[in-house]
Amino acid sequence: MRNRIKIDKNWFFTNQNTVREAVDLPHTWNALDGQDGGNDYWRGTNTYDVEFPKPNFDLKNEVVYLQFHGVNASSKVILNDNVVCTHDGGYSTFRVEVTKDLASMNKMIVEVDNSVNDRVYPQKADFTFYGGIYRDVELLVVNKNHFDLDYHGGPGIAITPEVKGKDADIRVETWANAENGIVEVTLFDAEGNVAATATEIVKSSAASVVLKVENVHLWDGLDDPYLYTVEAVLSVNGEAVDEITSTCGVRTFEFSPKDGFHLNGRPYPLHGVSRHQDFKGIGNAISRAEHDRDMALIQEVGANTIRLAHYQHDQYFYDLCDKAGMIVWAEIPYISEHLANGDANTKSQMEELIVQNYNHPCIVTWGVSNEITISGRPLKKQMLANHHVLNDLCHKMDPTRPTTLANYAMCPHWHPVAHITDLVGWNLYLGWYVPFLWLNDAWIKFWHFLYPNRCLCFSEYGAEGMPNLHSKKPKRGDNSEEYHNKYHEYMLECFKRFPYMWAHYYWNMFDFAADARNQGGEPGMNHKGLITFDRKTKKDAFYLYKAYWNKKDKFVYLAGRRYEKRELSNQTITVYSNLPEVSLYQNGKLVGTQKGENVFKFNITLEAENKLEAVAGEYKDSCVIYKVDKEPKEYYLEKGDSSNWM
Repeated sequence: MRNRIKIDKNWFFTNQNTVREAVDLPHTWNALDGQDGGNDYWRGTNTYDVEFPKPNFDLKNEVVYLQFHGVNASSKVILNDNVVCTHDGGYSTFRVEVTKDLASMNKMIVEVDNSVNDRVYPQKADFTFYGGIYRDVELLVVNKNHFDLDYHGGPGIAITPEVKGKDADIRVETWANAENGIVEVTLFDAEGNVAATATEIVKSSAASVVLKVENVHLWDGLDDPYLYTVEAVLSVNGEAVDEITSTCGVRTFEFSPKDGFHLNGRPYPLHGVSRHQDFKGIGNAISRAEHDRDMALIQEVGANTIRLAHYQHDQYFYDLCDKAGMIVWAEIPYISEHLANGDANTKSQMEELIVQNYNHPCIVTWGVSNEITISGRPLKKQMLANHHVLNDLCHKMDPTRPTTLANYAMCPHWHPVAHITDLVGWNLYLGWYVPFLWLNDAWIKFWHFLYPNRCLCFSEYGAEGMPNLHSKKPKRGDNSEEYHNKYHEYMLECFKRFPYMWAHYYWNMFDFAADARNQGGEPGMNHKGLITFDRKTKKDAFYLYKAYWNKKDKFVYLAGRRYEKRELSNQTITVYSNLPEVSLYQNGKLVGTQKGENVFKFNITLEAENKLEAVAGEYKDSCVIYKVDKEPKEYYLEKGDSSNWM
């Protein structure tokens, strides 16, 4: 009943130098200069223009919307010389009805602005704010009587499941601009069978029904991400005029300060990663292929939760999380500093995030802010007041999910911002930005001593790790793959000691662009990822995490394979595996066999050439390393750097 017409071809982009070029969407103008370092990528207003014919539609009975899924950061849409809408916020869907603005041939100009200002978030953060129309643009033709399309870019339907023993009540609320309309709601199970139906008359533009489901099949995380489908059909005068569908997952969850996260009544420890959406060479203008690749890699490492940082991600990726059974922390880009005139923008971005994502069973918490105290005390009173406003807004719009936020490492335990939301997280890089890995244990113990009834997680932790850099004596700040491994071997054991934490989120699943950085010999990058920016190289630590988290895909992996040429005769060879017993062979001779979990270390004496083979049951891995008089200078930075991005 709806006709979607993508407008992705034959656009023209005019940059700040008035150079006009043909482009297809998605597109960003910072794909290169936003990734090369120097903190000098171009920020300002550029324009896109396109011509398209008037779509076929019934002017008497249908209307047409323009729909934008992501334009960063502010936009002005001009259709046939008329400003039809403006939007502030670079990560959410927005749309506008343009029926009366259309001509037989139409010219649309979109002014896109990612410039520095004090009213639209984000403005200060450790990632590149790519400018452009980087997600899909569509024409949407619908009946003049249709489900609502004008409320914060939402779908016009809200689904709220409530488990009642073995059964469930699923409340389905719809909104429509139809008088005398009737909404028929049907629930289908995963096999396409009708599980429940209900009908309601539209009253004051709304209709609400409760679907009774016996022996409900729960959405159960990675184990069983079962999805129902809700179909709502709007009829006027006996004729069906509009239809919307949404997947639906039925689950219960809770957060306990004693034993962490619970899913469907049982403890379900959360261990996962954070994700930025950009790719090398294309920035944030990615396709579904990149989304699919990211999800496949996150599934391979064995994560069961994802923090989708630091902004609203593509709806397609939230859909992937639903299907994969990932538990999701969703948040807005209220980050690093409180803007003098940004309160209204935090509110609108939060409203859009919740309205557009309410139906996703994967989402269990709304993130209010990230490292908001990093800029110190300016506007502290206003900042705290705004956090209370956002926290109350989340509870009003969605009483079913708690709120959370991520605190800056230097924010003290007792800072008032850390005690506003229902849950709390800390971004701590103890052992990287500051010395001593053992501080992680001390910090967690002290927090839990002070606030035993407060649910705590590590919302970020990590260290820079370059697969081309190596060290015979790995230390903090050298950016080597060896210190990267050492850091994460410690952290994974650390978290096992504190089962009351509700989650820990590795920062970050992938290297990502941060144009202000200059570390690891490759400027413009944050290199904390388990996988390189181009997704081609899995660092050793990827397999470390896979050994801890992924118990299904059996494997054995020899770490240090890129550290080919070594000076020291006595070497410790590390093997990662999720199997209980590993044997190591050197040049065909058995070095030893160990029983254990996840990390296996063997001592060897190097020969001139060393063919190493790790064997765990039927699984094998091999590499070759060499004894040299002097290690290549390319293994080392002239000056290691573990400084933060500020």
